[in-house]
Amino acid sequence: MNDTKELILQTALGLFSQNGYKATSVSMIADAVGVTKGALYKHYRNKQAILDSIVDRICQMDTENAHKHEVPDDTYDKSPLPYRSTTMRQICEFMETQFLFWTRDGFARNFRRLLTIEQFKDPIMMDLYQKCLVDGPVSYVEDLFREMINRGVLKNDDPRQLALELYAPFYFLVSMADSSPDKKELRRRLSEHIERFCERNVVLET
Repeated sequence: MNDTKELILQTALGLFSQNGYKATSVSMIADAVGVTKGALYKHYRNKQAILDSIVDRICQMDTENAHKHEVPDDTYDKSPLPYRSTTMRQICEFMETQFLFWTRDGFARNFRRLLTIEQFKDPIMMDLYQKCLVDGPVSYVEDLFREMINRGVLKNDDPRQLALELYAPFYFLVSMADSSPDKKELRRRLSEHIERFCERNVVLET
């Protein structure tokens, strides 16, 4: 991606996260970048194309994080085999990384703020918000936990409930990071939560 196209993408996301998607015009993006609308259209055919590229980037970053920690990078329905070998240690390490991703990475943080602003204005944004930040991650963990229960790694319980118990504090702490001056303390709290969850629910160490 060339420098101008990348600058447009980064600038647009910054404006979207401050003003909302619908309230940000192509003219506003072009002015902030310092190019004409015509020059901007050489890189992106419209505002929706910019948003699509932002979503693609987030998905790519998320996939790279999953690969790094050797956890599944697709849904259970599309690729069930990796779910049957993932360990609790990998899940815990991945969650710690995702906390840093959503709270410290500027691109991911602005994307999360964009979805938070727009979720009640547009059903498409609401679907994206749920997929990326709420029901999507919970369903992902639920599928992992169901397989771990089958392998005897976790106690025989409702995998959906276990997923909610693990993920809900994670989501809450990520949200707190937007206004907290002490993100290290929030990360410490997350680590303690994960450790206690494992103490209560892990039956067989893997």
